[in-house]
Amino acid sequence: MMAEAGAGGPRLAELLALGRRLWDELEASTEPSSGAPVVQDKVRQGLDALQRAAAMVTQLELFSENEELEEIASADLKFMLLPALLGALTLKQVDLSRRREHLENAREHFLRFLKLCRNYGLGSFQLPPGTSGEEENGSPVGPRDPGQPNLVAMAMSRTAKIERYKQKKELENKLASMSSSVESGTADEDQIREFYILQIQKWISTSLEEIESIDQELVILKSRDAARLAPAGPRGPSRPAKALVKPFILTRDAAQARVFGAGYPGLPTMTVDDWYEQRRKQGIVSTPQRVPAGANDEEMQKQQQETEEEEDDEEALRKARDWDDWKDTHPRGYGNRHNMG
Repeated sequence: MMAEAGAGGPRLAELLALGRRLWDELEASTEPSSGAPVVQDKVRQGLDALQRAAAMVTQLELFSENEELEEIASADLKFMLLPALLGALTLKQVDLSRRREHLENAREHFLRFLKLCRNYGLGSFQLPPGTSGEEENGSPVGPRDPGQPNLVAMAMSRTAKIERYKQKKELENKLASMSSSVESGTADEDQIREFYILQIQKWISTSLEEIESIDQELVILKSRDAARLAPAGPRGPSRPAKALVKPFILTRDAAQARVFGAGYPGLPTMTVDDWYEQRRKQGIVSTPQRVPAGANDEEMQKQQQETEEEEDDEEALRKARDWDDWKDTHPRGYGNRHNMG
């Protein structure tokens, strides 16, 4: 296997190193927006390098389902990370119109990495629901329906998630202590092999977490798309449009209407009786009840009493209006001849 990897020359290793370097720079970036041009340029460059490296790995047949982990050369173990790195960089694309496509592609990359690791007995984990059954039946494995409620997180207990988090922290600490010797070339083959296996185990945990997040986001996107395509239903009975009421001058009688009409030619005038009749035709006010023929004396007396009260009210209203008219034509202090010096 080492000879086959060497047949590709240093270019395969250089492509992987370039993709890893760009990923590390993106993780440590201080850019305020992931959509910044400099960020997306690195994403495109990293994806291009890793895709070319993955194609070369497939062509060289570095990994096979019929071999054991011990048969893989220590220097070739790092190439197992290619699908996981491709999935991580795919998620960093920010084209919202293709978000669902990017999520599904990233999920396929992570799932391919997890299956490869499981084939070699790396790590103890459970694949997303439905994946194992499809694989055992020999049918091709595709992305799980995001509408299913059984996500990866639901297949794990809370205790297992906490334990996985602790293991991930321990792996990161071990990798940090070993990275300097491996990168400087002073580590022996056993240390190099342990270092790459620890990296693979760390990315197993990361891939499981990313698939969980992807499935949750796919459920949201699917619901949003369904709501967008659903026909708009009725939203209850529509309210009748209110008729526009033009301004007018309300007067007591026709004589006053002629007076105000002459002073305000731009506004129509209307007597109280005309206004009442108009409102009655519109159904806003009802016709006052009349005493039917043949009514008894008690009803007649009651109606007469109400009529007298209305007349008294009209007389009081008339006096109040006369007083208002007098105050309009007689300013305050009119006729006062005292204290004039």
